[in-house]
Amino acid sequence: MALFSEFLLTSILIELTPGPNMAYLAALSVTRGKKAGLAAVCGIALGLAILGAFAAAGLQALILASPWLYQIIRTVGFLYLLWLAYETWLSPAPNAQEAEAFEGFKKGLLTNILNPKAGIFYISVLPAFVDPKAADVAMQSFFLALVYVTTATLIHILIVVFADFAGKSLSSQGQVTIVRRLLAVGLVAVAVWFLLKT
Repeated sequence: MALFSEFLLTSILIELTPGPNMAYLAALSVTRGKKAGLAAVCGIALGLAILGAFAAAGLQALILASPWLYQIIRTVGFLYLLWLAYETWLSPAPNAQEAEAFEGFKKGLLTNILNPKAGIFYISVLPAFVDPKAADVAMQSFFLALVYVTTATLIHILIVVFADFAGKSLSSQGQVTIVRRLLAVGLVAVAVWFLLKT
């Protein structure tokens, strides 16, 4: 239980540090509202679950062991974040709510699949909380990945709710545009920071 508590605290602290998911959810929820933001949370949760399953099966380690493959994924993730920043800056008129929800889900999934932070967590942090001498190493990894996905999802929901409230509190279209473009610049900053640090 002590080890589990340490893992839970570590997961919370990692999710509270700025990253692609947080930046994208804030930008999306301020500009498009809570429904699109929550759809993106679902996409991110699925992405985290997929990466967790890959890590438990050992596939994520193979990617990190192949420098050229890792560099390709990292670069594609960087370019995708720049594209999201570009879209946030322009913020075209929303489509139908169903299309908005689907777009949020799809982009949330892609943002997380291409997120180096998540991959590094599963490879370098999660194994430290697994007992390598136990017979059920894979099951331990799956369980901890589930805990991480749940923790991250709850934090992401709070980000969406807060960002949606902040967006609704803006009193003029000019203020919305300023905040939207600041968030777009923030996405660029996060993209550059991750490209340099991962």
